Amino acid sequence: MPKPIKHTQTGYRRALLAGLLAGLALCITLPAEAQETLRIGYQKSSTLITLLKTQGTLEKALAAQHVAVTWHEFPSGLPLLEALNVGNVDISADVADTVPIFAQAAQARLTYFAQEAASPSAQAIIVHKNSPVRQLWDLKGKKVAVTKAAGSHYLLIAALKKAGLAFSDIQPAYLSPADGRAAFENNKVDAWVTWEPFLTSAQRQLPTRTLADGKGLASYKRYYLTGTGYAKEHPQVLSVVYEQLHKAGIWLKANPRDAAKVLSPLWGNLDIETVEIANSNRAYQIQPVTHDQLDEQQHIADAFFAAGLLPKAVDAQDVEVWKP
Repeated sequence: MPKPIKHTQTGYRRALLAGLLAGLALCITLPAEAQETLRIGYQKSSTLITLLKTQGTLEKALAAQHVAVTWHEFPSGLPLLEALNVGNVDISADVADTVPIFAQAAQARLTYFAQEAASPSAQAIIVHKNSPVRQLWDLKGKKVAVTKAAGSHYLLIAALKKAGLAFSDIQPAYLSPADGRAAFENNKVDAWVTWEPFLTSAQRQLPTRTLADGKGLASYKRYYLTGTGYAKEHPQVLSVVYEQLHKAGIWLKANPRDAAKVLSPLWGNLDIETVEIANSNRAYQIQPVTHDQLDEQQHIADAFFAAGLLPKAVDAQDVEVWKP
């Protein structure tokens, strides 16, 4: 009979070490897939991003790059861009054209990576139907509800200028859309400047008149932004986000009723018809941003500075632009 093999202490240690090395090699050759996280900031009026969030489309598209998505809601555009500037989110969903100007004035280093085509009819100045305010110049001395730094803020400045009035000729009441609606409905203000879907909701639920919308005054583009560092380090992620936004805009316009059904419960259970009308006033056409398209941004910056609403002059061209 063969003699039994004696496992010496040394042999045991060698066998144990070999096993550990083999396991380590297996871990090295079969690594767990590292997953990054894309943090997206948005508002309730961020329609296309809301559709992507609700339908899970973006997560599926980014899964191939091992990128997870987290969603962070903000009450308005200005705090959203503040969060972007300090690195609390990576991407900002659409904000009105005025918001990046205020962010620039605060020395934020931002990069435009997409825009929605102009939608001038998606914001307006409204009064009660029986209001003595019949024309824009009748706003002199009146109290007007407006959201600070929103696109509607610039519309108000431009409309007053057209009527030969300065911003100082009115009494601004800086209110969120919800508070603006309440103040308007309870006759605490003489006029309200707002945007979709708040605009159509008020027009359908209250007796109102429209003094002016954005046509000929403010084109009302909405911009998507990211941090300059993020744009340089994650171009592939931005490419996926841009593509999915583009597809979402096409889908919404081709399926207005289905889109309204998705958005209705997310917009305070607005009725389907109101959501559909509100969306018809916005282009939702995703386009790249180029420096030569920022002329109106400069007009906006100059108008706010002239009205004493910006702490310093802003060069609207002094931003980075990402190219898809």
